[in-house]
Amino acid sequence: MHDSFRTVSLTTGAQYAEASSLYREVFGYQQPDYGLNPRLLGALAGNGGSVVGVLDEADRLVAFAYGFCGTDGRGFYHYSQSAVVAAGQQGRGLGRRLKHAQREVALGSGMTRMRWTYDPFQIRNGHFNLDVLGARGRWYVPDMYGPGTDRVVVEWDLTREPEPTEVAAQLVLPAEVTDEVRQVWRDSFVELFGKGLAAVSCRRRPDGTAGYDFGPVDDD
Repeated sequence: MHDSFRTVSLTTGAQYAEASSLYREVFGYQQPDYGLNPRLLGALAGNGGSVVGVLDEADRLVAFAYGFCGTDGRGFYHYSQSAVVAAGQQGRGLGRRLKHAQREVALGSGMTRMRWTYDPFQIRNGHFNLDVLGARGRWYVPDMYGPGTDRVVVEWDLTREPEPTEVAAQLVLPAEVTDEVRQVWRDSFVELFGKGLAAVSCRRRPDGTAGYDFGPVDDD
């Protein structure tokens, strides 16, 4: 990874404000309702949450992520709510730095699993989550934030590397994504997850299509 970058936990009001500004800039948010309160980040950082960032050689914040403890009734996990990387800084491994920094926070709090969501049609994100980090797609949430915002919930085992798994099913995304394709994918994800399978790989193919591989869930 690029040696001029430093991964740190954010600890000051100025850093929280800078993180909030970067968040709005990356997502292009203009409405006040979509802002991220710096005081919330301070509260999370002081109470077991993750508020981590990557600084460049001039100590400017160029990437940032935050998360908090969650529970599903069976146990506790760390939930990564958001991760952003400044324009022009993609492709330098900063996203991986952020996730591994959150991993350290989670393990330090006694948690062994981490979850977050992503848009299943963003193939690059799917590849990063499943193939690079080794997380597994476990659940599908239609319209999570409103119409057109379907999300896959991934779970990352923080204690071990994923083992190779038998491919039990595949899902192919055509080069042209229509509303009909989106509905078919939604139904297919829900069906496959309902059968106890997990999304284990996401790759773009030479013919312009992209695909997901699904395998058995390993809950040991």
